[in-house]
Amino acid sequence: MAMDASVHPRVLGYLGRALSLELTAVQQYMTQASLVETWGETEAAQRFRQETVEELQHAERIVQRMLALGVAPAASQLRPVVHAPDLIGLLRLNGILENDLIQHYGEAVRFCLLIGDHNNEAFFRELWQEEQHHGEELGRWLHSLGAGQDRFLQRAVF
Repeated sequence: MAMDASVHPRVLGYLGRALSLELTAVQQYMTQASLVETWGETEAAQRFRQETVEELQHAERIVQRMLALGVAPAASQLRPVVHAPDLIGLLRLNGILENDLIQHYGEAVRFCLLIGDHNNEAFFRELWQEEQHHGEELGRWLHSLGAGQDRFLQRAVF
C-alpha cells in the first residue's frame, strides 16, 4: 500500500481523528441502546441502534478513504462511554459528541478549501452535512422530551 504523496499530512490527521470520533460514537450509541433497553425504553434503544449503524457506516467510509489514499487506518483515541441517569441526560451528552464531530468536519472542510484539496473537501463536506443532520435530529428528540433546544446543537458555520 503506497501512500498518495499529494495528500497533505494534516488531511490524513483529520481522517484519523474522524475515525476515532466515529468509532467513539459507535461505542457510545451501542452501549446506550443496551442501557436504555434495561430501563424499558425500547423505542429509544431502537433509535440508538440506528445511530450506531449510521456512525459505523461513517467509520467504514473513512476507512475506505484512508485505504484509497494508501494509509493504514488506526483509531487510537476512543473516548470512554459517557453515563447519565436518564434519557435526557444521555441525549445531552450525545449532543456534545455530535457537536465535536460537526466541528471537526467543519474544520477539515475549511482546511481542504484553504489548500485546494477539492476531493477531500467534498468527502469531509458530505460527512459534515450528515453530522449536522444528526445534531438537528437529536435536538428535535430532546425537544420532544421537553428538554428544549440545547446550545451545543447549533449548526457549525464558517
